[in-house]
Amino acid sequence: MIKHRGFPSRLPGTDFQFTIRRANPKGVTAIVPRERFRDRRPPDKRADAWFMAALWAHFGPEPFARGNLDAGRLSWLFGREVLPYDDPFDPESYDALLVIDEDVARRSFPDAFDGSLI
Repeated sequence: MIKHRGFPSRLPGTDFQFTIRRANPKGVTAIVPRERFRDRRPPDKRADAWFMAALWAHFGPEPFARGNLDAGRLSWLFGREVLPYDDPFDPESYDALLVIDEDVARRSFPDAFDGSLI
């Protein structure tokens, strides 16, 4: 499993996790698209924005390996702002490549790209 050095491990001051420490010995948690409803709590929305800002600051428009990025947090963005890069895509692989859809991400999280979050 690739460890993304320098990537924030969580949203500061909260328990919203961005990375995992080690591979799951029982099996890899799959990345699945999760629907974001309008009535989500503000802390959840803030965690999504911070995570997107961290992804953009760390990887930019280049493809990146899932590695130690938290599957649950990725799932909130997967299928919209974060897309599979590989074809076929294996949602249960730490080596799976992902890429940020910059246009969609900028519309969804404008603050994540102006440097005000991170």
